[in-house]
This record gives sequence, C-alpha cells and structure tokens, in this order.
Amino acid sequence: MSEDLAPYLAPTWFVNSDEPSLVALAREVVGGITDEIERACRLFYAVRDGIRYTAYNLRLERESMRASGVLAAGESWCVPKSVLLAALCRSQGIACRLGYADVCNHLATRKLLEFLGTNVFYYHGFNELYLEGRWVKDTVAFNRTLCEKARLAPLDFDGRHDSIYHPFDLAGNRYMEYLHDYGAFADLPYEAVVEKFVDVYPNIRPFASGGTALPGDFEAEVQAEASGS
Repeated sequence: MSEDLAPYLAPTWFVNSDEPSLVALAREVVGGITDEIERACRLFYAVRDGIRYTAYNLRLERESMRASGVLAAGESWCVPKSVLLAALCRSQGIACRLGYADVCNHLATRKLLEFLGTNVFYYHGFNELYLEGRWVKDTVAFNRTLCEKARLAPLDFDGRHDSIYHPFDLAGNRYMEYLHDYGAFADLPYEAVVEKFVDVYPNIRPFASGGTALPGDFEAEVQAEASGS
C-alpha cells in the first residue's frame, strides 16, 4: 500500500468515529458481514435514508456538524451527513475521506433560493471510500423519499462506481452542475466552510453563532413545487 490511509481511518473532533453511539450503530448496520464492499454499502444506505435531508436546517454550530450530533438530530444536510458516514466507515476500519465541491443546483425550493440568493451551493459535501485498492466517491445527501417526491433518480452506491449527482432529472431538465472541486480532507474544514457561507449567503449570518432553522418541511415543499402546486 503506497498511500498513507491513517488520517482517513482515525477519529477527529468532527468525525468522532470512536463515539460509542456511532460504533454501536455501525455494528448494528453491518451485522456479521465481513465483505468490505457490502459493509460500506450498508453504511451508505443507513445514512442516506436513515438521516432525513433538509436544506432548511443550515445551522453552523460545531456540534450540529459533528457526526454524533447529526445522528442525534436524525436529519441534516449534505456536509454533516457526509461527516456521519465518514465516522461510521472509520469505526468499521474502512478508510473514508471528505470531499467538497461547489455545485449549481437547478432544483431547490423557492424559499431556499430566496434565502440563499443564488442557486450555487458552496462546499457541497460527499465522501470518498477506499475500497478494493482505490478511492470511490459516494453522495449520501438526498434520501430516497425526497428523490421520489422531487422526481429524481436516487443516488445508489455499489462500492465500485462513483455515485455523484446526475446532470439531469428524470424529465430531462438540468439538475446539477459541478463547478469547483476543493479536494479531499481527513476532517471537516469547519472554519473555511463557515467563512465561505457567511461571505456568499448574507442571510445565513445569524446562523453562524446559533439561530433558528428556516420554517417549513423541505421534503413536503419540494414535492409541492415538483407537482406544480
């Protein structure tokens, strides 16, 4: 093995893979399975569908972006969900790192776009898992029910092929464009993310030191807008 995987196997403050609740969940999810690919896939789906996605909970407090905090909340957005997956994988001895990219999202609720002032989502979070001797990308952000309501194909993961956002939705409409890749990290680059959000999303400033998430049910509003109501 030529690459040093130690940083992507070790616990950090955000990726607190040694937290008992996370260790217990990972063991429950993988059961007695020994195949690494199958264990990685089970952890992926546990986070993708077990932690409900909401873009209305863009809180930036450190604890809300920590793996154990995400698990306790039961819902979150792409960056914290990817941190949780990294922690679960590392607790099972699967090397996992954090990736970030700026993306242009053509499918978001009117409320969210008005709040952010743009359809560019900075520091979109995903993961890279080291499986069968190479890094494979996956994206746990959108749970299956959200995709169904938004009329999107859910992102599946087989442990061997990259799983990243589709450029078009099921109707052929423009969906997601990747604009800039920040590279891979062993831990959440918290200060950089907060600095960028505060700079590009003026309305998110109160959230940097606390505050209340946007009101409403993101999944329900996505469904309403997708159906034209």
